Amino acid sequence: MDSCEVVHRKKAEVAVVRPRVPDHVEQFCPRHLDLGKVISLLEDPLTTNMLEKHIFVLKKLFKRKQQGFLLRELASISRIIKVCGEKADKQPEYCSILCEALNISRLPFLKEKVSDELNYAEDVKQFLSRMGYLMGVSDGEVRRKVVESVKSYFNCSSPSKPPLDGMVRPAKPKYRTLHYRNRFLLRPQPTSPGYRLQLLEHSDLAKTLFLSAAALEHQPAIKLLLLQTLQLLSSTSDMNCALMLSVRGAESVCLRLNEPDPSGLILFHSSEILWNLLECSNKAAVAAQLNNLECAISLKEAFNHALLNASRHVDLQIRNDLLVLATLFAENSCALLIESLFAKQLVALSTFPELKSSLVGDLKLTYNMEDLQMKKLLLNLLVVMSRDPATTPVAAPASIFKEEQVILALLTLARPPAGPSEEKSGSRDWSYVQMEELQLQALAVLATVAPLMLDHYMACYGNVALLHLLDWCARQDGYCGQGHSFHATGGRGSKKAHMRYCIRLMRAVTSLDDKTLNQDLCDQGTIQLFLGLLMQMESSPGDEDAFTVEMKSDMQVILSALCESDMHRKELFGSEGVGMTVHFLKRGAGMFYSGLGHNKLLLATLMCVRTCIVGCCPTEDFFLAQDGVLVLLDLLSSSPKCVHSVVLATLLELCDNQNTIPHILSWSDGGGRTAPSLLLRLWRREEEELGVSRNHHGGITDPKQPILAHRKVDDAELMSTLDTASAAVLEMQENLLAKIYLIFCRIGFEDLPGLSVKDRVTLSIVKRYLDFKVSEVWDEISRELSLEGVRPVTPDQETLRIARQMSQRTAEEVVAEQEEILRQHAQEANKEEELMYEEMKSHWKQRQLTAKSWSNFVSKTSNYDILKEIKEKREKHMETIRTEPTEEDVAQRHEEVFIGKLMVDTDSDGRGSVNLKVVQTPVMAAAHEEVLLAPREPRYFNTVPVKD
Repeated sequence: MDSCEVVHRKKAEVAVVRPRVPDHVEQFCPRHLDLGKVISLLEDPLTTNMLEKHIFVLKKLFKRKQQGFLLRELASISRIIKVCGEKADKQPEYCSILCEALNISRLPFLKEKVSDELNYAEDVKQFLSRMGYLMGVSDGEVRRKVVESVKSYFNCSSPSKPPLDGMVRPAKPKYRTLHYRNRFLLRPQPTSPGYRLQLLEHSDLAKTLFLSAAALEHQPAIKLLLLQTLQLLSSTSDMNCALMLSVRGAESVCLRLNEPDPSGLILFHSSEILWNLLECSNKAAVAAQLNNLECAISLKEAFNHALLNASRHVDLQIRNDLLVLATLFAENSCALLIESLFAKQLVALSTFPELKSSLVGDLKLTYNMEDLQMKKLLLNLLVVMSRDPATTPVAAPASIFKEEQVILALLTLARPPAGPSEEKSGSRDWSYVQMEELQLQALAVLATVAPLMLDHYMACYGNVALLHLLDWCARQDGYCGQGHSFHATGGRGSKKAHMRYCIRLMRAVTSLDDKTLNQDLCDQGTIQLFLGLLMQMESSPGDEDAFTVEMKSDMQVILSALCESDMHRKELFGSEGVGMTVHFLKRGAGMFYSGLGHNKLLLATLMCVRTCIVGCCPTEDFFLAQDGVLVLLDLLSSSPKCVHSVVLATLLELCDNQNTIPHILSWSDGGGRTAPSLLLRLWRREEEELGVSRNHHGGITDPKQPILAHRKVDDAELMSTLDTASAAVLEMQENLLAKIYLIFCRIGFEDLPGLSVKDRVTLSIVKRYLDFKVSEVWDEISRELSLEGVRPVTPDQETLRIARQMSQRTAEEVVAEQEEILRQHAQEANKEEELMYEEMKSHWKQRQLTAKSWSNFVSKTSNYDILKEIKEKREKHMETIRTEPTEEDVAQRHEEVFIGKLMVDTDSDGRGSVNLKVVQTPVMAAAHEEVLLAPREPRYFNTVPVKD
C-alpha cells in the first residue's frame, strides 16, 4: 500500500477540525521539486559554482513544467531566471536553460484556485519584467526566445493541452464540502484569455524591449522580430505606447528609419510603430520628440527612398504614412521642414503632374488609389504649412509657394472637369471620380492659400478662372457629381459642391478688401451674376439644405464686401438687389434655430442692407417703396434678441433719409402695437436684463441712479483700475438703449401714436437718456479719482458736485413728470367711470318708461272703463289744444314728448377732450299718451358715447 493511501486512511480517522486539502493536490506534491531548495542551490556561496549540478536540477525542474508555470510558482521561477541570466554571459551553459524557461513561458499560466489570478497578479508582472531584462544577455538565441515569447502572447488561439505529467484525475474525496468546490479546481487550469496581456501593460516589458533595440545592431533578424513585436505592443495598448514614449521612443524610431535593411521591412515596421504612437498616445508628446532637425532629415531621406523605390502596394502605403508624419512636423514647426529643404521638395511634389519641377525628377505615377491618397495628403500639407509662417520672409512658406507656382497648379487643377466622354482612351491620367475629388480639394486649399498671395493670385488670373468655373456650375449640362469624398458631401449628382467651394474661395479673397481685386470682380459682372444665382436658388425652395443656405450666405457676404465702400457699385446693386434683400427679409426668423444656417443667412441679409443699400439715395428710396422698413420692423418684433442690435442699427442708418420716418410711424403689428410702442417695450426688456431698478409702472425708483444697474457699480469700479475704456461708454455698445434713443431722436418724442400709460412713463426716461449717461460718466470720473486717492482742485471738485446735483435734479424732474402722467391717467379714468354710471342710469330710466308705457297700453285694451276714461280725457285735451298754443306750451309739449340722450364726442385716440351733445329720441306712442296726461317729470339723459 503506497504512502498516499496511508495518509488518506490516517486523515479519515482524525476528526475534521479544518478543511482538508483535496486529493489531487496531495498526489501532486510528492513529485514536486522544492523551488526554495533550487534557489538556495543557485545562490548559496557554497554551491554557486556547481555548474553541472545546477544544469541537472534546472533541466529536471523545467522538464516537469512542460505544461506551463503555476501562478504561485512564478515568484520563484522569476528569481531562478534572474540568477541564470546573471551567469549566462560568463557561463553559456545557462543559455539553454533560459531558452527552455522562455519556451515554457509562451504557454498560458496555470491556476489552482479561482482567486489565483488576482492574488498572484504582482508576481506575474515581475515575471514579465524579468523576461524583458533577459534582452541584456548577449546570446542571440536567448534574445530571440524572449521576443518570440512576447509575440506569442498575442496569439488568441491556445492549443489543447494533454493532462499534466504525474497528475491524474483524483478520485472523489470522501469528505468534500461546498467550500472546497469553490476554492479548489480539480486540476490546474489555464488563466483567462487576455490576463497576461492585461498585466503586461502594467509591467515595464514594453519599455525594456524598446531600449534593447539599440543592442541589436549586429543581429538584424532579431531586430526585425523585435520591431514586429513592438508594433504589436503599440497597436494594442495605450499604456504600452506611453511606456515607449517615456524613453523617447518616437525620436529613436524616427532616427533609425534609414538603417541598413536587407529585408526591406524595417522601414515598414518603424513607420507602423510611429503611426501607432500617434494614434494611441499623446500626439503632442510625439510631436515634441520629433521636433528636431535630425528627425526632419531622417524623415526626408526615408520618404525619398520610399518615393523612388515604391513598387509594391505596401511600399506605397509606407510612403503615404511618412507623408502623414511630415504633416505632423508642419503642424508643430514648419521651420524644421524648411531648414531641411524637405518643405521645398514636398511643395514641388504637390504641383505634380500639373506642373513640372526639377526637384521631382522623373517620377512616374500609376494614378492608383495610393497615388491619389498621396496627392490629397500633399494638398493638405499646403494648408498646414500656410498656417505657420516662418521667422524670415525669405524662408516663409509663401515664398516657397510662389517659387513653385502653387497658385497656378491649384487653378489648373480646379478648372471645370472634363466629362467621361471627353476622356482620352488609353491616356494615363486621373480618372473621372479622382479628378472630382482633387478639384474640390484644390478649391478648398485655394481658400486658405490665395489670401496669403493675392499678387500671385491676380497674376494667374484667379478671378477669371473662378468666374469661369462658377459659370460652368450655373449651367445645366447633365453633369453628375459622384459625391464620394469629404469635400463632395451634399453634392452627389449635381455641381453643388463645386459651386460651394468656388463661392467660399471668392469670399476668402474679397474679405481682404483689396481694391484692385474687388474692382476686377465687379468689372466682370460679379454683382449681377450673384443676384441671379440667389434668386435662381430661391426659385426651388424644396432643394434647400445646409449647403445651399451656406452658399446664399456667402454670396451675400461677397456682395457686401464689394459694395460697401463704392457708390457706383451700390447703384449697380439697384432694384434687383433690393428685391432680393426684401425677399430674404420677408422670410423672417422662423427658421433661425433650424440648424441649417438660416441664422447666418439672416445676418448676411441685414449686412447686405447696410452695405449695399444704405447710403445710396436711389436704392434707399426703392427699398422704402418695397416696404423694406416695414419688413425690418416686422423682423424686429418677431426675431430673437441676438438680431435686435443689427436690425436697430440698420433702421437707425435708414433714418438719415427723411422718407423713412413716415414708414416707421405708420407701422403696426397684428395686435395694434405701433413702432414707438415696440421700441419702448424693447427698452423695458433691456433694462430688466441689465437689472435697472423700476417700479411696476416703469418709473424711476432711485433718482441717484436712474439708469445704472446696481450690480454694475462694482464692475465699473473694477474696470476703473484697469487700462480700459469707460464702463459707461462700453455699456452703450453692448446693449440696445443707445440705438433706441437715437431712433427716437429721429422720429421725435411728441405726438407718437399708440402709446399706453406705461409707454409714456418709459418715454420720459428715454428723452433724458443722454443727460443720464453724461451724469453717469461724471460719477465714474469721481469714483476713479477717489480710488486713486486723487483730490481735484477746488473748481474741479465744485464742477463734480454741480454735475451730481444736476443729475439728481434731472431725475427728480423725470419722476415728477411720470407722476403727472399717472395722475392725468387716473383723472381720465375717473371721468370715464362717471360717464359710464350716467349711461347706466339713463338706460335704467328708459327701461322703466318703456315698461310703464306697456302697462298703460295693456290696461286700455283689457279694461273698458279705463278705455272710456282715456277717451274722455283725450277729447277734452283736443278741445283745449284747438285754441292757439303759446310758445311756453309748445316748449312744454316738446319736453314732454321726447327723452334726451347725452352724446359724447371724443378724439380719435380716445383720450381727447369730452364734448357733450343732447339728442332727442321719441318714445313709443302708448307711452306718449301717458306722458301727456301725467304730470311732467325731470329729463334723463342717455350717456352713450358715439364717434363722429
